[in-house]
Amino acid sequence: MSTLEHKKILLGVGGGIAAYKAPELVRRLRDAGADVHVMVTKAGQRFVSTLSLEVVSGHGVGVSLWETDSKHEIVHTDLGDAVDLVILAPATANLIARIAHGFADDLLTTTLSASTTPVLICPSMNTDMWENPLVQRNIDTLSALPRFSILIPGKGLLACGVDGAGRLPDPPQIIAAAAATLASNELDGVRVLVTAGPTREAIDPVRFLSNRSTGTMGFALASAFAQRGASVTLIAGPVDLETPIGITERIDVTSASEMTNVFDTAWNDADVVVMAAAVADYRPASPRSEKWKKSDASAGIELERTVDILGRTSQMPNRSNKLVVGFAAETQDLEANARLKLEKKGLDWIVANRVGGHASGFGKGANEGLLLGTAGKRVPLVRMDKAQFARSIVKEILESIHNRGAK
Repeated sequence: MSTLEHKKILLGVGGGIAAYKAPELVRRLRDAGADVHVMVTKAGQRFVSTLSLEVVSGHGVGVSLWETDSKHEIVHTDLGDAVDLVILAPATANLIARIAHGFADDLLTTTLSASTTPVLICPSMNTDMWENPLVQRNIDTLSALPRFSILIPGKGLLACGVDGAGRLPDPPQIIAAAAATLASNELDGVRVLVTAGPTREAIDPVRFLSNRSTGTMGFALASAFAQRGASVTLIAGPVDLETPIGITERIDVTSASEMTNVFDTAWNDADVVVMAAAVADYRPASPRSEKWKKSDASAGIELERTVDILGRTSQMPNRSNKLVVGFAAETQDLEANARLKLEKKGLDWIVANRVGGHASGFGKGANEGLLLGTAGKRVPLVRMDKAQFARSIVKEILESIHNRGAK
């Protein structure tokens, strides 16, 4: 199922330069499964064509407070309540102020005033405007109301030439925030601990041992759990990934020993543990404090085992009250090797995926494999992008999560 499958969304486009991104956002929302309707403010129409929005959305675009439907009835009060979510992107300082002070002087603000539908506000403006205390006061006013969620703008080079905060987040970030806003609460109160990415084991101040993991799968799993209402702690190795929307806490580490220390501290507070990190099995026994010269290469590197974090979970306190999910990246005998790892390490579930010479696994946008559980449980996971792959895993283990401790 797509991220926003069967969801009906109203996109409100304010009068900022970032309005030019609206057609692309509509297309991406539809790709995610949503039925998208659009309203554009009078100022917004100066930056984006209503015709382009009609074409990509498949619906007429609302622009006037006095528009009527086929029955000659004003429809603004109906659409706000008919959708599952309102997204305001871009939300200008002016639009935010009008909403915060209860104005209803155009189609968009009147629709918002006449409905109780959740609203995701995506601010976009000049850096000085964003940092203006009056704008921040309006943001705080809306943030205090359960109906409104704020997606903090990104940083970068703005149209005004300033390099700073105020950029409209890219469509994937807005879609992730929308999914989080609409997240079910079926995992409300469940605390999930996810590890992701590689570790780096120092050889000297310049070099290290590592692997091809990008952390994409672990981050997707963290996001999938958050979308279902769980409180998620994410322990991340050295990766270049933004924190998913809805994550409670992110802790960055570098080495296997650092990940072990953080993991041990976080273990007691977790109900579900998902070990998606590709932790190094070995590290240099004696890392050098100075750069290793080529002339020293003949000496070789003596390696020692790192702590098997996943393997020791079976002996950790309160293990019987937790659900532990591991990963098995294999190049051969996928199911047999994964099943052996499942049993040897005392896991509840293991995700097996083939890596090496295959169009999935490390560093790829897609994944496929098997979800194996105790008592011979076997769920094939067909090829799909990693976000969908993660949601499929979470969906399959939901019953196990709720039944944890009753083993």
